[in-house]
Amino acid sequence: MENVGLWNDFPLKLSSKHYLPLWNNDDPEGEQWLPQRATPDLPLDVSRIILLCDLEASLGNTWGCLPLLVRVIHKSRLRYYGKCDITDVKKKVDYPYMAYFEVADQSGTMSLVLWNELCLDWYHSLHNYSVRDSYPSRSRPQMDHHRLRIFGSKEISLNRRNAVSVLTVVPQKNLPVQRGLPDVAYKFTCRSELKSLADNTACDVIGLVTFVGRVQRIRCPYDKGPEKFWTYRWVHALDGSSHRPFILEIFSSSQPDIFHSICPMTYLVCTQMRVCRGQGSSTPFLTSSCETEIYITGCHRGQPYVCDPRVKDFIQWTKTLKDGAILEKTAMGGHYCYPPAPPVFTQPMESGSVQVALVAAGDLQREVQSLQYREHKRLAIQGFIAAVRYVERPHDTEPSTGEAQVAGAASSGTSEALAERTASDHRDNGTSGGQTAPAGGATSPRSYMTRAKMRKRLARVSTTPVRPQDSSSESESESESETSAMGSTSQEGLVESNHDPAELSQLLRWESSDWSRQRQELSTHLFGDRLHQDSLTRKFSFEDRSALLRWSGLPPSHWTPDQPSETLPPVACSGYYHITILGINQQVAVDAAFCPVMSSEDPRAKGLPLDPHGNSLLSCLSTGFLCPLGDPAPPDLHINLPSPEEIFQTVGELEGTHLVCLLDLCHLGGDRVEILLNKVYQVT
Repeated sequence: MENVGLWNDFPLKLSSKHYLPLWNNDDPEGEQWLPQRATPDLPLDVSRIILLCDLEASLGNTWGCLPLLVRVIHKSRLRYYGKCDITDVKKKVDYPYMAYFEVADQSGTMSLVLWNELCLDWYHSLHNYSVRDSYPSRSRPQMDHHRLRIFGSKEISLNRRNAVSVLTVVPQKNLPVQRGLPDVAYKFTCRSELKSLADNTACDVIGLVTFVGRVQRIRCPYDKGPEKFWTYRWVHALDGSSHRPFILEIFSSSQPDIFHSICPMTYLVCTQMRVCRGQGSSTPFLTSSCETEIYITGCHRGQPYVCDPRVKDFIQWTKTLKDGAILEKTAMGGHYCYPPAPPVFTQPMESGSVQVALVAAGDLQREVQSLQYREHKRLAIQGFIAAVRYVERPHDTEPSTGEAQVAGAASSGTSEALAERTASDHRDNGTSGGQTAPAGGATSPRSYMTRAKMRKRLARVSTTPVRPQDSSSESESESESETSAMGSTSQEGLVESNHDPAELSQLLRWESSDWSRQRQELSTHLFGDRLHQDSLTRKFSFEDRSALLRWSGLPPSHWTPDQPSETLPPVACSGYYHITILGINQQVAVDAAFCPVMSSEDPRAKGLPLDPHGNSLLSCLSTGFLCPLGDPAPPDLHINLPSPEEIFQTVGELEGTHLVCLLDLCHLGGDRVEILLNKVYQVT
């Protein structure tokens, strides 16, 4: 006989009755969360209904609370307040969730709090209740445009016990005329009006999505717990009022299905977004608030905003568009961070939701090892650029091994370095770092260059920018000999031989005059020898939609059957610069990839200050783009950007230049760590 109980979606630990979502604490997870309920067609008795303005007078009355008839105006995301260290059964709450609602009747608005089990039953849907003093420190939506009186000193508390709460969803057609409730009001803003809004102003927006970044995570700054993360992604959307898009920082708003389905060519509505301005750009962006709700194509039917004049104007504008022309401007995934870094480095410095800290180079290894899956950090270190090489045509296929490893040098009397893999303990796969193996060990999943081999190779490389002239046969024989010396590893895992001979002949290299000596004295070298494909955006197409959504999103929380292999569209990147940064103490070095913006259609170009510069390597590192980078040129007009060879002619400027380097770190799963050089500042 089949055991039906085994199919119930309950946690493995029987002492707990709820699941936490895998990637954050704010999304509903599990079958206990009931979907939106159908509204029953029942008669409504309004004879004993009390108004919100009269609730304060009823506080403490022994006859109990009379029914309320209100309309939900705003809904916050879920908030998990549970603590994993509670062992007292009497104090333990089975479903420690809460959610705030702003509700209104004809007398005004008031906050309503949904507690514990009622969140499972009613969060997706929405006559007894309790009235209590309002919590003063919580965030609140901006509701001036509703033109209603706000009762902020008290709030309605709904719970399953201690005054059992009874909720009923009333269909619009059953509302009595004499109890007319205020309509939900919106405050839609055009892109052309955004610059005139003050910081922290709340607004609603609608737009056609043209770019969707990958889903990333940051640690919640208000919770020091080890598992408190926020998930977010960057989105660009056009509304027809300007050629510039809305730049949206969208955090998960307890709508996981919608959040993970955002893709280009969809109509996106975001409510209660807040205006922000960064130090590095005059272009404002919008970020989510606790009350933000998002809707995409397929979710708009029946929503109150469909009758808003701004929404109707947007729909009329979309009817004038040609899908092919818009598709050419769409992109998805890859590294993206906004706003651009400011022109002058100051401490402390903020970049959007990212707090930028100046850390010692010796602490960088600890920062890398502490990264959790898809966690993004931006850090600054002081140092010098010790080596640069240009790599053409990154592979579309990816190695199965890591992007960044930590190689710790042994004592000065040792001829070879020890290779140490950097991998932190991740919640998603449970792997742990600290695996150490000699550079020539056959058990290592990746090969490392020994110092002796590196010296032999670098002896043939001039410290001035030149093209290597090795023939294909020499490169092949060298790769074969090194592979034999290092042990049996895959060709993709080699530090140098992951490029074919044609690519090797195109590499440009430069080293500072002291790098050969300084390299021997390093205690730690964070290796990152190639640009990861997950760092680059890809063109969007409807045929690749499902594959791109899986690639740019987070792995599912539930087991899913293996998907058939899907081919992603190629990345648009002609090459990148591999930069070795030597810490100010000259004991730690880190390899980072620098991929400059080369087109105004690159999503990263939005908001960049386009001041012209001389296209030296130092000026490119300082600005992040090649010049000129103006508006998109007509097809018959060719803009000549400097070639890597021309840029390398100026590489001598880096010799001995003291810099502050901004690094973007992101854990990409397994032992893959993305280390990107965002910008450099000259120290004067």
